[in-house]
Amino acid sequence: MGQKGEETRGKLLDATQRLIETGGYFNAGLNQIVAASGAPKGSLYFHFPGGKDQLIEEAVRRGGEEISALLAGAEEASRDGGTTEMLAALLDVLGTRLEQSDWRQGCPVATVALEMAAGNTALQKACSEVYASWEEALADLLASDGHSSPQSAATAVLALIEGALVLARAHRSREPLHRAARALALLV
Repeated sequence: MGQKGEETRGKLLDATQRLIETGGYFNAGLNQIVAASGAPKGSLYFHFPGGKDQLIEEAVRRGGEEISALLAGAEEASRDGGTTEMLAALLDVLGTRLEQSDWRQGCPVATVALEMAAGNTALQKACSEVYASWEEALADLLASDGHSSPQSAATAVLALIEGALVLARAHRSREPLHRAARALALLV
């Protein structure tokens, strides 16, 4: 695939990711994706012969990779400060991202997981794999810090972050993220 094809594919994924993150699976209709991407409709089926579900699955995985990169960046930035500082830095980055999007861009996985996990095996699997990768990264970090139960703590950390993002969106406030950072300091 040439550079133009890759650019078109990227535009379609970018638009889909924004639409699912801000409004979920049902907000990301094919016409909305085409309009938001500026790509011709025929390109959608050329690049994503599996249609909407393939496009959304790839957008979920791509969004997951972006959050994984934020996690790695926060870890690198706070290497000397320890896990608590890293998690606080991650919450701060997620809070900035959320606030700058007018409280629309929380987690790129949560809305699709809530809407589709019970009825769409491919999307459920994609969401599960993204969450599992985040839990694994958190567990590795906690294990390297000598945490006695890194897997359980990683699940608790992820659940706390996800819940704080939902609350921050609902309240249109970063305060739930600040409280989550304080709670994480007690947990880890």
